[in-house]
Amino acid sequence: MLNKGITLLNLPDPLHLAPRSVCSGTVTLPGSKSISNRALLMAALCGQPVTLKNVLESDDTARMIEALTTLGVSVRRSESDPSEYQVEGCGGRWQPTQNELYLGNAGTAVRPLVAVLAASLSNTQVMRLDGNARMRERPIAALIDSLTAAGANIQCHAEAGFLPLTIESGFKGGEVTIDGSASSQYISALLMALPLLSEDSELLLINEVISGPYIELTLAMLRDFGIQIDKHSDRHYKIPGRQCYRSPGNYFVEGDASGASYWIGAAAISGGPITIYGVGKQSIQGDVRFAELAQQMGAEVEMLDNAIRVSRRVKLSAIDVDCNDVPDAAMTLAPMALFAEGTTVIRNVASWRVKETDRLAAMATELRKIGAQVEEGEDYLSVMAPQRWQHATLDTYDDHRMAMCSALIAFSPVGVSINDPQCCSKTYPQFFDEFSRLCHD
Repeated sequence: MLNKGITLLNLPDPLHLAPRSVCSGTVTLPGSKSISNRALLMAALCGQPVTLKNVLESDDTARMIEALTTLGVSVRRSESDPSEYQVEGCGGRWQPTQNELYLGNAGTAVRPLVAVLAASLSNTQVMRLDGNARMRERPIAALIDSLTAAGANIQCHAEAGFLPLTIESGFKGGEVTIDGSASSQYISALLMALPLLSEDSELLLINEVISGPYIELTLAMLRDFGIQIDKHSDRHYKIPGRQCYRSPGNYFVEGDASGASYWIGAAAISGGPITIYGVGKQSIQGDVRFAELAQQMGAEVEMLDNAIRVSRRVKLSAIDVDCNDVPDAAMTLAPMALFAEGTTVIRNVASWRVKETDRLAAMATELRKIGAQVEEGEDYLSVMAPQRWQHATLDTYDDHRMAMCSALIAFSPVGVSINDPQCCSKTYPQFFDEFSRLCHD
């Protein structure tokens, strides 16, 4: 079993980072949060054992493992390798030890569990899902509306479309529609749940589809776990019912491509070189596209099968780019823009507003503290380098990506201080240890 809380040791709060000028060496990424939690749930739905390797140790995965254990799934951690787990799935026939799951702020656990439980609970089972204060503020109305329109019995106990909620059986499938502009996690959740139903289904996406690469990631993983999805177009999927998840035996979780963005940014700002192991040109994660954005700004990037090498010889230049497909990694463009000539515009990222915090507002607020010229729009952020750098203590809003993006400001002539650096334990508990190892005067 995973310990209930992931903590970072020996980090002061706030964390003071003196000015850095060099970031070079090699780094191995932790496992992807998105892949880890999908793999844990898919393994739990198998009727045979699955060995998961390189699973991320984080708050999100801890919440998923606790939920699966409560649902009667055996999840055993290897004594010799803390990133390896043996999952004894129950084929979707849950045997819960209690009727409530607490999921903290783990959106990657909440969304798929809502859909999968709606599709797989027996007629006599009822499950309540809840989270922390921020998770209760994060809307999941589009997913709930889609499920209830298809027969699912979901009751929200505080405000419609938000946790806490109770799920009972009743999800029928058939023709299921969902707003594709709300969150790709909702679409992935439905793709994982619909094969469990007793009848065939069609999933139709309306409006603009965001974060498309995450949907493709889910489809690739479903194939690995024996699930057939017929993709007729980016907006239309046919899903046969009565399918069974099948164990792939061993399943390796790729390194976190979103986490790679901070090292790509550090190398692009400082000149590097850095070699980042765990993702490369064979990756199934769309966030590897961030390397292309760094190239557009002036970084030199070499894509290997399972690694990325990054350096820089010329000054960074601003870019104006649509980041609909890579909203998480795109956050790293904001601190990179502080070291580029011109105004960088990060567009089509309205989804930032419903993440761990309102990231558009948070990023604008914090970058202004260090003297940057920032414009915050409804779905975009424009950033220009400070005319005069100001040392500041930046808030992180209990958001791991705000903390890790803030670290890159240490390459400024004034350094940076960061409140609550421990919040990066959500996806990258060792980040600041690695930052100290690779980045120096």
